[in-house]
Amino acid sequence: MHILISNDDGLYARGISHLSQEIAKHCDKVTVVAPDRDRSGASNSLTLDQPIRVETLEDGRHKVFGTPTDCVHVAITGLLSEEPDMVISGINAGANLGDDVLYSGTVAAAMEGRFLGLPAMAISLVYGPEGPEHYETAAKAASLLMRQLDREALPADTILNVNVPNIPWEEINGFETTRLGHRHRSEDVIPVQDPRGRQFFWVGPPGGEQDNGPGTDFNAIRQKYVSVTPIHVDLTRYQALDQVSHWIETLNHGAGDQ
Repeated sequence: MHILISNDDGLYARGISHLSQEIAKHCDKVTVVAPDRDRSGASNSLTLDQPIRVETLEDGRHKVFGTPTDCVHVAITGLLSEEPDMVISGINAGANLGDDVLYSGTVAAAMEGRFLGLPAMAISLVYGPEGPEHYETAAKAASLLMRQLDREALPADTILNVNVPNIPWEEINGFETTRLGHRHRSEDVIPVQDPRGRQFFWVGPPGGEQDNGPGTDFNAIRQKYVSVTPIHVDLTRYQALDQVSHWIETLNHGAGDQ
């Protein structure tokens, strides 16, 4: 296999180094294409208002002056001479649990790989005040899942969102299939002023856990399991189609009266 690795923490982050080294033990080729700096929270943003600069380093890694989505898009659609077999994004320094996936550049990089037709997964290391320590645990989980995904393909519109507890591998209780939990609404922004009196805001911390019971990714992490959540890229809310169709019929019937 030829694996494309990206992230949102940047090319020089510890997580992507651990991931690429571990994955390289189990495949034919690893190509690293990652942002030049931390682009956490970039979600699925794609740079359209300027060209995307790419610098290839002496060790063969590619530094992209853009978003995580830019990295995967440019790599697959023109930068690489041969298309990879799979995209792995991470290891993110921090959780991508529940609603986090809406903002995550780590998840977005995996989604872009899936949009372009490749199997993909996102890997995150969930840590607390102790800080991220056990990247090797997340790298091992990614390696095992990569080989399983190669043996048994997922549906074409599905990626894996994987969260790993920040503990030694020997303390992991196993893998658990989970659904996304939910957080409370985010805390308020934090207002600040610069020395010239201009107003700025820091985005506040994410909300605490709300829907975090058995079966959720939050709960799996607390129980020392690797959380594996299949994410459906099709955002259509099929259960609401009938209701919205009724609305549209009402609107169309009333359009002539306007």
